[in-house]
Amino acid sequence: MKELIKRINGIDKNTKALIQQRLNEFKSFKDKNSEEWFSELCFCILTANSRAKTAINIQNELGPNGFINKKQSELVETIKRNKHRFHNNKAKYILEARKYKDIRSIIEGKSETEARAWIVANIKGLGYKEASHFLRNTGHFKLAILDRHIINLMFEHNLINSIPKPIKKSDYLL
Repeated sequence: MKELIKRINGIDKNTKALIQQRLNEFKSFKDKNSEEWFSELCFCILTANSRAKTAINIQNELGPNGFINKKQSELVETIKRNKHRFHNNKAKYILEARKYKDIRSIIEGKSETEARAWIVANIKGLGYKEASHFLRNTGHFKLAILDRHIINLMFEHNLINSIPKPIKKSDYLL
């Protein structure tokens, strides 16, 4: 644990500044409109089992209005053009998520734990990790995003006794 703290404290000033800038962007997301929140939800749908860079490219190409208004075939084509492996499923999940395009007001007033549970129960294609990711990206910081990298780091520094495979709901609800 001391080694991990030492490594974290050793991050150079430029990197710390970039991290702080990104955290500030997440904090300011709370002021964005419903369309931007839905776009972020779609981004998180796209990042599940994919690379963030691919999802960013798709998000930039479609924009909030594209996620809300494009036909399924147009979503499939855009997702496919950006070399996403699951273009048909992701387009379908985005279409289904449109029922909740006002996601901001839906989760407003819920605790972060309640909001995450609601997202997992209602947004097809999102599990606990991506629901936590969405909440973090929209300015909610109380939930952990447990991915393989974090789990491995925790194991390396004796914060956990073993590496769970796969990460289960109970691992998120500790």
